[in-house]
Amino acid sequence: MTQDELKTLVGRAALDYVTPGSIVGVGTGSTVDKFIDALGEALRADPKRVAGAVSSSVRSTQRLEALGIPVLPAEQVEGLGVYIDGADEIDHRGYMIKGGGAALTREKIVAELAERFVCIADESKLVQVLGKFPLPVEVIPMAAAQVIRAFAKLGGAGRVREGVTTDNGNVIVDVSGLSIADPAAFEADVNQWPGVVTVGVFARNRAAVCLLGTPAGVRTMTF
Repeated sequence: MTQDELKTLVGRAALDYVTPGSIVGVGTGSTVDKFIDALGEALRADPKRVAGAVSSSVRSTQRLEALGIPVLPAEQVEGLGVYIDGADEIDHRGYMIKGGGAALTREKIVAELAERFVCIADESKLVQVLGKFPLPVEVIPMAAAQVIRAFAKLGGAGRVREGVTTDNGNVIVDVSGLSIADPAAFEADVNQWPGVVTVGVFARNRAAVCLLGTPAGVRTMTF
């Protein structure tokens, strides 16, 4: 199976975790696009399949609305049963690196609303230790240089992602060369650095379930 077919497989499988008639949290990225497409198909078959969605990005909002799925502002929702999103990396404890699509801050906000995070990914995203994928960090522009210097002290090489401005008006610093053995401590530390809006390690908001696309089908991992 191609990577695109694996993404379609897990996107459809994630529907089983959406309670009929509920409001669902929706992430961002190419795998999530497959979930949104599956959600649209389900809604056409049953107009009451979902009551609406809370979206983590302008991109996902536009895709949801184009399929007739109402999108509610996060600030008007007190809680969600489930948040569906992808990952750039996920380890065997449910910790993730996210932010390849530059939506990490809003993804954390929506994930915090949800009772559980269901990660959908193809098997190439499963790793033993986080860090091979360059770590995205959303940074207030004036702090980018000093954040890059701070990562250099940890052995990481950071650079500002060219041509990218987040939905919040900030920049993304991508950091390569890291090995993140303790994601929870790392996230808590870096989030305190002046100018960091949020780091792309998802430890506080780690996955409860991962639906991993493999040539043999969907592998379900629970944490």
